[in-house]
Amino acid sequence: MTGARLRFVTLSGCLVAALLVLLAWSQSWYQLVLAPGSGATGAPLSISGDIASPALAAFALAALALVAALALAGPGIRMVLGVLAVLLGGCVLLAAATTLSNPVTAVSSAVTKATGVAGDASTAALVGSLTQTGWPIVSFIGGVLLLAAGVVVLITGGRWPSSSRRYSPVRIAPVDGPDEIEESAGSTWPVGAGRSGDAAVLIEASEGVTGFDGSHESSSDAISDWDSLTHGTDPTARN
Repeated sequence: MTGARLRFVTLSGCLVAALLVLLAWSQSWYQLVLAPGSGATGAPLSISGDIASPALAAFALAALALVAALALAGPGIRMVLGVLAVLLGGCVLLAAATTLSNPVTAVSSAVTKATGVAGDASTAALVGSLTQTGWPIVSFIGGVLLLAAGVVVLITGGRWPSSSRRYSPVRIAPVDGPDEIEESAGSTWPVGAGRSGDAAVLIEASEGVTGFDGSHESSSDAISDWDSLTHGTDPTARN
């Protein structure tokens, strides 16, 4: 697999993992029915992921930011971001596994809000029945994908292509004649026009003006030339 394809697959995996965790966090994880005598109605309570495992939102948002950073980072920074992806995946797995292993504790805040009773032991006694949905498993899968993507970054990140540069300081462009000069915001002049025949190398001058021999005239000389032209004097006559 080429480096570009590896980068695409890995970044796609990170993005899917982050979106899965964020989606699972926003959905209902448990259906809670309080025991008789708890003082609450017998209607089931829907416990969403933001109550059962509130830290997952922060992990998912951090993973989304990590995807953008990986797309722009160089080889060295890429390794650091790979370690961060592994850590984020491990944190998601730990948060999901903790909720799955002890769901009664995960819903204790909802029981306290409904009954006014606080304390893990007291709220556990008020839980009549607790039904789990599939979203905690989805968050766990997202953590596995994120951790695996981090490992792939560490192994293959050095093979990824670097970000392409939009601009280049030297460009090759055809020139119709020796006297054709393109003046733009970057003061681009042809070098060697008429000597090579069909093409000329365009060198962008950032300071002053680049002449045919590659030398830079000072800004004061350029202003003097313009003043001479304004007064009807040929500035080349003094050369």
